[in-house]
Amino acid sequence: MSKAQHTKKQGAAQEASPAKAKRKLTRAEKKQITALIQKAKGDGKAHTAQQTIPYLQMYPDGICKVSEKKYSKCLEYDDINYQLAQADDKTAIFENWCDFLNYFDASVSVQLSFINQGTQHDKAQKAIDIAPQDDAFNSIRTEYADMLKNQLAKGNNGLEKHKYITFSIEADNLNAAKARLARIETDILNNFKVLGVSARPMTGYDRLQTLHGVFHPEGEPFTFDWAWLAPSGLTTKDFIAPSSFRFGEGRTFRMGRKVGAVSFLQILAPELNDRMLADILDLETGVIVNLHIKSIDQTEAIKTIKRKITDLDKMKIEEQKKAVRSGYDMDIIPSDLATFGAEAKNLLQDLQSRNERMFLLTFLVVNMADTKQKLENDVFAAAGIAQKYNCALTRLDYQQEAGLMSSVPIGENLIPIQRGLTTSSTAIFIPFITQELFQQGEALYYGLNALSNNMILCDRKQLKNPNGLILGTPGSGKSFAAKREMTNAFLITDDDIIICDPEAEYYPLVQRLHGQVIRISPTSTQYVNPMDINLNYSEDDNPLALKSDFILSLCELVIGGKEGLQPVEKTVIDRAVRNVYRLFLADPDPAKMPILGDLYDELLKQPEPEAARIAAALELYVSGSLNVFNHRTNVELENRLVCFDIKQLGKQLKKLGMLIVQDQTWNRVTINRAEKKATRYYMDEFHLLLKEEQTAAYSVEIWKRFRKWGGIPTAITQNVKDLLSSREVENIFENSDFVLMLNQAAGDRAILAKQLSISPQQMKYVTHTEAGEGLIFFGNVVLPFVDRFPTNTELYRVMTTKPEETGV
Repeated sequence: MSKAQHTKKQGAAQEASPAKAKRKLTRAEKKQITALIQKAKGDGKAHTAQQTIPYLQMYPDGICKVSEKKYSKCLEYDDINYQLAQADDKTAIFENWCDFLNYFDASVSVQLSFINQGTQHDKAQKAIDIAPQDDAFNSIRTEYADMLKNQLAKGNNGLEKHKYITFSIEADNLNAAKARLARIETDILNNFKVLGVSARPMTGYDRLQTLHGVFHPEGEPFTFDWAWLAPSGLTTKDFIAPSSFRFGEGRTFRMGRKVGAVSFLQILAPELNDRMLADILDLETGVIVNLHIKSIDQTEAIKTIKRKITDLDKMKIEEQKKAVRSGYDMDIIPSDLATFGAEAKNLLQDLQSRNERMFLLTFLVVNMADTKQKLENDVFAAAGIAQKYNCALTRLDYQQEAGLMSSVPIGENLIPIQRGLTTSSTAIFIPFITQELFQQGEALYYGLNALSNNMILCDRKQLKNPNGLILGTPGSGKSFAAKREMTNAFLITDDDIIICDPEAEYYPLVQRLHGQVIRISPTSTQYVNPMDINLNYSEDDNPLALKSDFILSLCELVIGGKEGLQPVEKTVIDRAVRNVYRLFLADPDPAKMPILGDLYDELLKQPEPEAARIAAALELYVSGSLNVFNHRTNVELENRLVCFDIKQLGKQLKKLGMLIVQDQTWNRVTINRAEKKATRYYMDEFHLLLKEEQTAAYSVEIWKRFRKWGGIPTAITQNVKDLLSSREVENIFENSDFVLMLNQAAGDRAILAKQLSISPQQMKYVTHTEAGEGLIFFGNVVLPFVDRFPTNTELYRVMTTKPEETGV
């Protein structure tokens, strides 16, 4: 600190010495110089870290009293995929962001904070850790965990990124501030909604936690409770302040064990680029960026521009007079003067006739590192990005304290370096880049974000509707993606997993995970009874309602025909079903479980001729050559992982087999619900169920019911057209918040683009792409992903379906 002050003192003396030679300094001038030197030195007193933090009081509701008459509130908001949006969408987002900024009048100060902290790698590592267990799968767990670690290293998931908007106003007291801040908060949330951005107001605790994170970049945990303040006599600052601040070195500061530097952006470029902020925030090192935006009163801004134009015109006239006196053309004036005059007039026109306002912008960048050398490298990297866009990142010499305190989301700007910009020039620093998806808990791995190379981890159970679709052409990696997800779920969750496998693709994986494969074929000795029911089958007291619906679907599939079942036939079947189950429901003994033959016999007892027609159709499946489904279930279905292999059923029975497997899964879901256990169900070749109206209707019904019962269904199909063939089936799309979309055929791309509002920029990620590349839709988040699963692993060998790699 003394060295910096000494340098300043020398400078003052050198500047004063020529003045002394001309005249003697007055007493007032001496006093002014002494005051300036004293200010540079500081008051000589040691300040506490708490005194350095520039606010007076934080309230539990999130309002911060910054100074005697200044109050602020803060919101955290999420990212949207601005960089991936198509040109029209980008323009719409930009224009909405301009309207957003224009909302703030001169009485509201706005601070946009982007806090990227690089100390969260341990947290990211913890999210992908798979703890060993006392079973036979630890070698696979280790292999999968190693793969995740390698993928994590390819990106910068260790960076925890947060975006905040802090708005502050002047008010006489807290009550007056509270009412106005609440109105502004509501308007900001509505403006964010227009942009498609989700945002959340921050409580006082949230704001303190954020400030603590900035002041403790090493990742020290935050512990605080409002009840601790009164008895201890402490303030909120005591819980967030670092061990020390040191600002004496002029160009850097020290905070705890970190060394840092605050710089400001000099905007020199005649035209700004919307990539500049994004590029700075994409730096792999931790960086904190803050934009302080203050609106200028529109009338005052216009007056100021008009005065400048008058001054420029006066200068132009002087130059013209000079030209006439010197005898050369009066139209020849300095180029700068002509340029500034034209720009000032354009600016005035923008303010008067376009939707433009004037703002004062302060752009601050904070870099922090463990060593000075690392810090200088980080600052150099950030300065390189600024230079790329014809701007300059300049260190705040001897203003590091003010710069740092202006870079925390409190709403206070202590740096007087401001640049006047119009609305559109301010909005070019668009705060939206690329969404990330990296959740904690039982989150599963789905590949790397194709834009940022960061790992995608998400938990479908956190969605409002966990139902999912995996779509793609043959060879695009649909089955592999499903196997990867079910393996991940098997290793880190307690969920049961059931697979309907029409092509016998899942056997190697199921065998390796010690699951149960049930092969159903006309010659099989493994049987599954379509008449199975348990007392939890339906939410109603009478479980027969849904079971009857299933048997109607089954009969309709058996009878076939364009018209399907007639009303009388449906009535007869419903009556027969109720009669067949009467004995079992009176005494739920597994030995009394009816089979298809019992339904056949009951139908023959009915007086209606329609009953005989239905029975005749069922005869093939009861006593004929396709009687595989006329037996009681003789396989145990208790295994966590069950695969129904129905490849050998042939075309005639395959749809029937898929429908029966679906019903067996429903039985499992109802049992697991009572045990508070989730059931994941994977249906490959799902389009086969959608071709028949009745099986499609039953599938849609199951799709709607699964979520409430803890079921997580996933349909795997290559035929998107079948998914959208009827309004009823379209409900499957509407009830699926998770879609994994791989390479798509040309005809399907057009359908999907319309159905899911996919932009051309997004669509290129599912157009002629390699296996394992595509788009993931997770709620409102849409991300392009790439999954290059290591081929030299045991898991890859049991998951791949490529003939040359499986030896098939």
